[in-house]
Amino acid sequence: MTRPRIHRFISSDGAVHFYRVWSPHPPQPQRGRVLALHGIQSHSGWYSQTARALAASGFEVCWLDRRGSGMNETDRGHTPHAERLLHDVVQLRMHLERLEPHPTPTILLAVSWGAKVATALVARQSSSSPAPWAGLALLYPGLFPKIGPRFDQRLRLALARFLGILKKPVRIPLDDPALFTRDPAWQTFIRNDPLALHTVTSGLLLAGQDLDRIVASDSARITLPCLLMLAGGDPIIDNTATLGWFTGLPSPRKTLHTYPAARHTLEFEPEFPEVAQALVDWSLNVTASGSNTP
Repeated sequence: MTRPRIHRFISSDGAVHFYRVWSPHPPQPQRGRVLALHGIQSHSGWYSQTARALAASGFEVCWLDRRGSGMNETDRGHTPHAERLLHDVVQLRMHLERLEPHPTPTILLAVSWGAKVATALVARQSSSSPAPWAGLALLYPGLFPKIGPRFDQRLRLALARFLGILKKPVRIPLDDPALFTRDPAWQTFIRNDPLALHTVTSGLLLAGQDLDRIVASDSARITLPCLLMLAGGDPIIDNTATLGWFTGLPSPRKTLHTYPAARHTLEFEPEFPEVAQALVDWSLNVTASGSNTP
């Protein structure tokens, strides 16, 4: 079993960010890199099965803990604005390329809420030439959630934006681990995870709104290979709206996998071996195609 190495980098605003790295199994050559983003409540430690499957197939997997999440102890659950989240990913990519200056095809992978950041970033960068990413992999993306703030909560959030109140704590409405998985053991893991977030700030939620606006306005520019994986029994994500958005992307290379009985976090579901194989196959295909030149 491959254990991750824990590294850190410092972003341009001085914040320290931890990330986990899973390396290819020797003597497997490195076929590419996967830079991955987690959800609103989770962190990089939730996704070791996915990372190990990719590493076993020749990918270096770098899974970032979002600022204020996971191993990052400062300003828990907070971000000052959406642009900062986008910059963090770009600066991690630059940090990794300084460590390994040789060209490496890189996939941007995101699960759940992290898909807001990944999709907004890809949409923003789609006009650049050459394309900075080999592909975009979205697993049960949180672009169109079923669960969100009530009307009164949205009004308070709008007031917080107007008044510049960015550190007001807000409870994440995902307290039941059964929303994430059918598996009792994984439900216990989620319930007892000391690094999981249960509260975020108004700043992070406002950043999420701003990322949604970027996705809505700029998705029509996404032409790189895209993968969408949906959990058919997902109580958190609106799969119909997500599929409609995905179908409308201009990318000529779109791949869809749906797992009808699965709940939100495919990592924790019985279908995971099938999920992992499909993700590995797609990743090998897009990196072998030479669509990415850093």
